[in-house]
Amino acid sequence: MKRLFGKNGPLVNFTIIVILIFVQTLRAQNKVDYILKDSLQPYILVLGIAQDAGYPQIGCQRSCCIDSWRQACTQTWVSSIAVVDPAVNKWWLIDATPDLKQQLHEFNKLTEGKFPYLPDMIFLTHAHTGHYIGLLQFGREAMNTKDLIIVAMPRMLELLKTQAPWSQLTLLKNIDLRNMTLTKKYTLSDRVSILPLEVPHRDEFSETVGFKVTCGAKNYLFIPDIDKWNKWEMNVVEEVKKIDFAFLDGTFYDESELAFRKIGEVPHPTVRETMALFAAEPDSVKNKIHFIHLNHTNPLIWSDERKEEIEKKGYHTAIQGKLY
Repeated sequence: MKRLFGKNGPLVNFTIIVILIFVQTLRAQNKVDYILKDSLQPYILVLGIAQDAGYPQIGCQRSCCIDSWRQACTQTWVSSIAVVDPAVNKWWLIDATPDLKQQLHEFNKLTEGKFPYLPDMIFLTHAHTGHYIGLLQFGREAMNTKDLIIVAMPRMLELLKTQAPWSQLTLLKNIDLRNMTLTKKYTLSDRVSILPLEVPHRDEFSETVGFKVTCGAKNYLFIPDIDKWNKWEMNVVEEVKKIDFAFLDGTFYDESELAFRKIGEVPHPTVRETMALFAAEPDSVKNKIHFIHLNHTNPLIWSDERKEEIEKKGYHTAIQGKLY
C-alpha cells in the first residue's frame, strides 16, 4: 500500500472511501427513483421551477444570469408539474408553459417512454404568459393535435375561444376546451384527483387558481402564483398542515432584489414572508414547503448557499426533474 500511495497513503485511502460512499449514495437515490417510476404508485414530477420567463431571463446580463447563459445545464424551465398514475398508464399536465416542447421531451425521457407522449388533459392556472402560451405548440404549425382536452376557468376559456391565435386551436379542433368549476373535485383515476382553488392574483385576463392534488395516499398543494397569502380566503398555514407536499409561490426571495423595477406592480409573497408565516410551526410542517415559480433574480434559483440557508430552516426549493 505504501509503494502504491507513498507517504500520503492514509489520506488517499480516506479520499477513496469518501468517494465510494458518495457513489453508493447516488446509486441508492437513483434506485429509489427507479423503484418509484417502476411501481404502480401515482406521483408528481416537477417539470420546471422558474417564473414565467424562465431562467436565465431574456435580456438579463446581470450577475444572476450571466453564468447561466454560459452553462446550459443550469438553465431552468417555467413552473409546471406532471401528475402521473402508472396503474392506468396516464398522466396529466398543469400549465402549458413557453418551455412545453422541452418539458414534454423531458417527461418522456425521465419516464423511459412508458406513457403516452401527450397528457390526458391539461389544467391551466391562469392567463399570464408563462402558464398557457405553450398551447400554440399543439396548433397546425406544430403538432396539429386532435381534441386535446384543456380544462380552465370560464374567463380563461372565453379568451381561448375568442382571441387569436388561440381561437384557431379550437376552430381546427386541435384542443377541446372544458369548463373548470371551483370546489369540484375532478376524478382522473381511481387514485388521482384534482381540486381547483381560486387565489387572488392580477386577474387582467382570467381568474387564477391553484390546485390540491391527490395521488393515492399523498396530497399536494400547487400554488405558483398569488398576490399575498393574507388576501387568500383560506389560511395557507392550515392548508399546508393538511397535505404532504406544498409547491408554493417563491417568485421573489425578498423585496430588495428587484431594484430596477417596481416590485409593487408584480405582487407576490416573498420567500422571507412565507417563512415568517411558518416560523412558529414545527419542522414537520416546514419540511412540506417547496418553493417554486422562482424569478431569475431570486438567489434560490442560482445560489447553492442560499438554498442551504433555507434548508437549515426546514424549507426546500423545488427541484426540476424530481419525483415527489
